[in-house]
Amino acid sequence: MKVLLIICVAGCFFAASAMAERADRDQPVHLEADRATVEDINRDDASRVSVFTGNVLLTQGTLRISAEKVIMKEDIDGFRYATAMGDLVSFRQKRSGLDEYVEGWSKRVEYDTKTDKIELFRQARLKRGSDEVNGDYISYDMSNEFFQVIGSNERGVEAGPDSRVRIVIQPRNNSNQSD
Repeated sequence: MKVLLIICVAGCFFAASAMAERADRDQPVHLEADRATVEDINRDDASRVSVFTGNVLLTQGTLRISAEKVIMKEDIDGFRYATAMGDLVSFRQKRSGLDEYVEGWSKRVEYDTKTDKIELFRQARLKRGSDEVNGDYISYDMSNEFFQVIGSNERGVEAGPDSRVRIVIQPRNNSNQSD
């Protein structure tokens, strides 16, 4: 329970300061890769699955996801759901109105254009400036600017290096300190 409280407090701290670039959601999704396959799953509802492999780069506005493999699903309404995998998948997105980025790394990243959410799984790390959070799972809601960080112990996953949540919050203003 104590750990959950710390996670919520840290989530609120980052929520106030980690606003994603709002114009990104209105931009087209671009994908580059060494190879790609596209197939219609169900012609009746126009859903599609595309698989991109080899040095994959997904961009949407200032959002950038790099991975070894990306599986992109598109529903009938045009919303896209990407699952990116690799030894270490990375993402980066500019904060709205600032010259600053939110960056993340993990073994698997899931991006949902409908909910405007990115989820990081296994060895997850998220950074904004010099502040950083680490855990087994990180969910970043780009619309509401909210983070949730969970260690593998909480998720019931086999304990590993990311079994506990770790958060580093740097001081914001050192000018008020006296010598």
